[in-house]
Amino acid sequence: MIVEMKVPSPGESISEVEIATWLVADGDYVEKDQEICEIDSDKATLTLAAEESGAVTIKVEEGETVAVGDVACTIDTSVEGTASSKPTEDKSNAPKSAPSVNPSKTSYATGTASPAAKKMMAENGIEVAQGSGKDGRITKEDVVKAKAAMGSGPGPRGSERKKMSVLRRKVAERLVSVKNETAMLTTFNEVDMKPIMDLRKIYKDDFKEKHGVGLGFMSFFTKAVTRALKLFPDVNAMIDGKEVIHYDYADISIAVSSPKGLMVPVVRNAELLSFEGIESEIRRLAIKARDGKMAMDDMLGGTFTITNGGVFGSMLSTPIINPPQSAILGMHNIVERPVVVDGEVVVRPIMYVALSYDHRIIDGRESVGFLCAVKEALENPVEFLMDGEAKIKESLAL
Repeated sequence: MIVEMKVPSPGESISEVEIATWLVADGDYVEKDQEICEIDSDKATLTLAAEESGAVTIKVEEGETVAVGDVACTIDTSVEGTASSKPTEDKSNAPKSAPSVNPSKTSYATGTASPAAKKMMAENGIEVAQGSGKDGRITKEDVVKAKAAMGSGPGPRGSERKKMSVLRRKVAERLVSVKNETAMLTTFNEVDMKPIMDLRKIYKDDFKEKHGVGLGFMSFFTKAVTRALKLFPDVNAMIDGKEVIHYDYADISIAVSSPKGLMVPVVRNAELLSFEGIESEIRRLAIKARDGKMAMDDMLGGTFTITNGGVFGSMLSTPIINPPQSAILGMHNIVERPVVVDGEVVVRPIMYVALSYDHRIIDGRESVGFLCAVKEALENPVEFLMDGEAKIKESLAL
């Protein structure tokens, strides 16, 4: 029996996807429920699993865009065998492509290099697909032109052309649209991280033992943000045509790195979560992103975004708004800096923070006030995030 494997729908309103990677080769035998293909949409990457065991016949090549419901491959269930996977192709020493000239006509000589041209291509690590010689033969002059087009240098000068994934192209389009369609501004401040670092030093071991997750900075920042959003509701709003939508809840998008690139899953109703709840949810979403199992529902919505460039060493940046949201908070690395406290110069662990916002909906007063409220809570976490000394352990559920 021949089973048709159709392209699944990644979600509502998505009509086409791109076949990103085949995890098996044409003709391979696969087991039922074995992952055989990765599919990219403009929202997320999902995998296609075999519905039955049998031999695969691939109908759509990698990189092709297909409609939801189209047949990606078929499985012949009458074939028996042992499951295998697509071998990894080693491209580390592959020659790189360079511009070529279309031949005047096609024959056995088309694309064949002369001995001198073949030697030059091997020495320079380039490849010319077609040449300008008789019947399209590749000549020494074709290789010289290809090399000149790439410039010259003392070492290898290969290059590789790779198609952008649907997800990456969509991210690029969205980011460009933000720059072109919003009045984006950024305001900056600095946070003395010593109070939080002191708390973590005292309670992190007990927190880890009790809850199975670490007491990180993200839970403090998330709680500081949800508090500030209540104080400055315009920051927790977005424009829809000629109307402004204000939200009475805080769905916080957290930017995380994944093998597929940056993803922004959402922590739902973060204003209701405890420190343990926030840390557990961020960890769950980060693992899904790392394993390539992020579902589109994990990234839908979100009323405000937090991104942490500090984990990569960034000192300061201007984060780009995650549309259709109106603001994003950027965290950065923590560096010991000299600061003045009570008239004396002391060394403190300082983080620069940045708030990018859409000036069409958020004025300077709200943006600066919001960031100052975040700073206030982070520098006084016991008072503003834990309701005082008596409730520290209660806040951490210890």
